Amino acid sequence: MTLAIYVRKRVLASIPVLLGVTALTFSLLHLTPGDPVDAVLGFREVDPAVRESLKAEYNLDRPVWEQYLLWLRDALVLEFGRSPITGRDVGATIADRLPYTLVLGGAAWLCSLLIGIPAGVVAAVKRGEPADEVSRIAALAGIATPNFWLGLVLLFVFSVHLGWFRVIPPDAPLLSPATLRFLVLPTITLGTASAALVARLLRSSMLRELNASYVRTARAKGLRERTVICKHVLRNSLTAVVTVAGLQLTLLVDGAVVVEQVFSWPGIGRLLVGAIGQRDLPTVQATVLVVAVSVVLANLLVDIVYAVLDPRIRHER
Repeated sequence: MTLAIYVRKRVLASIPVLLGVTALTFSLLHLTPGDPVDAVLGFREVDPAVRESLKAEYNLDRPVWEQYLLWLRDALVLEFGRSPITGRDVGATIADRLPYTLVLGGAAWLCSLLIGIPAGVVAAVKRGEPADEVSRIAALAGIATPNFWLGLVLLFVFSVHLGWFRVIPPDAPLLSPATLRFLVLPTITLGTASAALVARLLRSSMLRELNASYVRTARAKGLRERTVICKHVLRNSLTAVVTVAGLQLTLLVDGAVVVEQVFSWPGIGRLLVGAIGQRDLPTVQATVLVVAVSVVLANLLVDIVYAVLDPRIRHER
């Protein structure tokens, strides 16, 4: 199977996933107690004609399945309507917030690799030594520590107590020095668990490769240990890490919802939480769709990279 055919099959398989996620979200939102019109009106008593007019404006007077099909039709052309709470175009609101989440997620992903890969290599090479034990304990702590708790601790220590970082984001452009400086703590908070997972996986993969026959042959030929580790063992071990690193992108999107709340970071995670609390159905639906597309694209990218690194995968699926 060629790479193009494999990619086309994976793309087609992603379509039912997106439809399922959006349909399930739409259904759950309409099963929650309360009337969305009440949130728009601020729970004030108004003339019944005004209430019916609002329902007709947002298609709330139609059956749920018809509402979903109308929303899906508009979503296909990237038309998400206006928020009944703020009155702003939903697509424009998401476009304003999405870069913040992408920068935070990208920085956390890069941080997880910069920490996890060296830690995993050291733990594997120094197996059974103090460096390995420290790496193992640190990885366990990183995986077990909740993001929200770590974020609050970092805020209290480095922002409130030491004053090294701001408590809330500065009123400055996204890529300005002040904003990037503030981004340090959210990046560490979001990337810690991913770094720990990458380190543990790389250690296990490298230990398996270190016992392979080609490593003994390379050492017997007189190759330097650094060459054996970096050129052969690490290279063959990175295949599994690539898969997990790609899947971490999806977890970073999920984790951003919590971290953005803790650090008041104006991304789509914080937008989603606020929209759910206000029963802002168009914003919730559009935001969930963006998150679902991000997860599907991340998984698709992982599949493509893995298929390039190991062509056998194309014939197994």
